[in-house]
Amino acid sequence: MNKQLPIAILGILAVIAVLVLWPKATQLPQEETTLIPDGFVIPSLNATQKLGQSNFNKSCASCHGDYGLGSANGPPLMHRIYEPNHHGDGAFFLAALNGVRAHHWKFGDMPPVDGITETEIAPIVAYVRALQQANGVF
Repeated sequence: MNKQLPIAILGILAVIAVLVLWPKATQLPQEETTLIPDGFVIPSLNATQKLGQSNFNKSCASCHGDYGLGSANGPPLMHRIYEPNHHGDGAFFLAALNGVRAHHWKFGDMPPVDGITETEIAPIVAYVRALQQANGVF
């Protein structure tokens, strides 16, 4: 048997492996994206609301979804149930600090947000209210 044949076969297998595996190795990981409903408005934010957006993304979005649109883990805050006349700003503070029993949705009780402070919650409320107002929630 020709000694070059096994080397050629190995070379062909290496080329095939590169062609098959290279595209997968160079693909960027897919990020989970939020489908933003048609007509949903993302308003210009002031400095406090931008801080609130950052705090929200860090502490709230995993359950309440990007822009408070809800997720499989928690309800949407862009809903009339959360307008100021039904759930005032204080309700957001109490829920984040102490948790809240399920009473509008079937997501279960909301636990307290681990490590969050009133100082972090205030801009979150400003951010959520800006989104709500821009989208006709109130």
